Amino acid sequence: MANFKRLLAGAMALCMVGAVFTSCGDSKKDDKKSNNGTIGDKDADLKEAKLENEEQKVKGSEDSQKKLKIYTWNDEFKSRLRNFYPEYDQEKSGFSVAADGTETVGEHEYLKNGTEIVWVTTPNADNAYQNKLDEDLAKQSESDDKIDMFLIEADYALKYVNGKYVKPIKDLGITDDDLKDQYQYTKDIVTDTNGVLEGVSWQATPGLFAYRRDIAKEVLGTDDPDEVQAQLADWDKFNEVAKKMKDAGYFMLSGYDDSFRTFSNNVSKSWVNNSYEVQIDDNLMKWVDQTKEFTDKGYNHGTSLWDETWNADQSSAGKVFGFFYSTWGINFTLKGNAGDDLQGQYAVCEGPQAYYWGGTWICAADGTDNEADVADIMKALTCNKDIMLDITKKTEDYTNNQAAMEELAKDYSSDFLGGQNHIALFVAAAPKIDASKISAYDQGLNESFQGKFKDYFLGSVDKDTALKNFYTAVQEKYPDLKVPE
Repeated sequence: MANFKRLLAGAMALCMVGAVFTSCGDSKKDDKKSNNGTIGDKDADLKEAKLENEEQKVKGSEDSQKKLKIYTWNDEFKSRLRNFYPEYDQEKSGFSVAADGTETVGEHEYLKNGTEIVWVTTPNADNAYQNKLDEDLAKQSESDDKIDMFLIEADYALKYVNGKYVKPIKDLGITDDDLKDQYQYTKDIVTDTNGVLEGVSWQATPGLFAYRRDIAKEVLGTDDPDEVQAQLADWDKFNEVAKKMKDAGYFMLSGYDDSFRTFSNNVSKSWVNNSYEVQIDDNLMKWVDQTKEFTDKGYNHGTSLWDETWNADQSSAGKVFGFFYSTWGINFTLKGNAGDDLQGQYAVCEGPQAYYWGGTWICAADGTDNEADVADIMKALTCNKDIMLDITKKTEDYTNNQAAMEELAKDYSSDFLGGQNHIALFVAAAPKIDASKISAYDQGLNESFQGKFKDYFLGSVDKDTALKNFYTAVQEKYPDLKVPE
């Protein structure tokens, strides 16, 4: 797409909606039309044309060829590589894991073939990771210090798979047969508009509702997942239980954002249409209305995702009944926040609505000078059934191999979840995931939408003002999207 050229050159650019639009300029509109064969249907979801990859004008230096440079935003993939990739040299890298799970590495990390691993880590919030990645990818063709691999999330995957800096998976020698057991939606998210697969993931991320067993017994009379699910089977029932929790001195949810993904990942249209207008789906406004009600009635604790109180609410000191979490959240966040006191005191059920949340994909940077290492890592961590089974057994992450997960679900027990077989719930939920409504702008728009409506939940602005503030924030983040005056 035309604006991807500007995005990946370092200037995020796009334009947003309403009955009256700010002008984007005729030349920009014509440019976008030339990249979009269905722009006549303005209500259709935006489908961006794949850009051709740039010619690599400079080869990697000798030093670059000896280093595997990987861009990411946190330690999750680092941990997977260090613990489960057979060619990671744990001894030479000084890698160790303490009794509490804390991982330690030396000053430098290596593969067994002597290649040094160089991590470039930038926080994800406020598009910081994307901005850093965009800036450095734009230099790739003329730099002798090559990026080899980078990680992306569903919220902005399309931006990169339809951009010009990713090497197709087939060009790495990874075949359809290698990928046959991966969940289809995990491939759909990173397939460009030409039908070419541009990334792979080791995980699938169906979501569930995690709840405190002790609170469930006290308020609902049972902690059995099937019986709790019956009381949370739809949003009306969920709201009824929220009142019961409040009356008993508990919060149903921790904060404003906890239920957001159950609504945002069940929309009927994506954030941006073919006319480069932002579309606010009715389901997003249902989240706004529910969260306002929960805030006003004291059904939530008034926290925001990832803040200190939100984390503490998941511990024994918290008074929160439950949390919406996908696969990674249960093992990667909730388990740690729960502490020793709540080991075995959480359980999970489907909740009022099926959804997914997140996921991480591995992309090979076009121009990598360590192609064999990149391909081997991808194949080992996302296609090898034995390795993926090992990841799930040791971390409780839900890995992206349907055959492996179905096998494991026959007889699985989670100590953290009091012996529950939550893998069986994920196996049932994963094939239902529909990722067809994602857009290239989901991270930025989701963050701005949640952030600006927080003022409404707090009562400092009315709903109309929150909406106007959201449009203003989007104009600042994506200046070429069309916005109401």
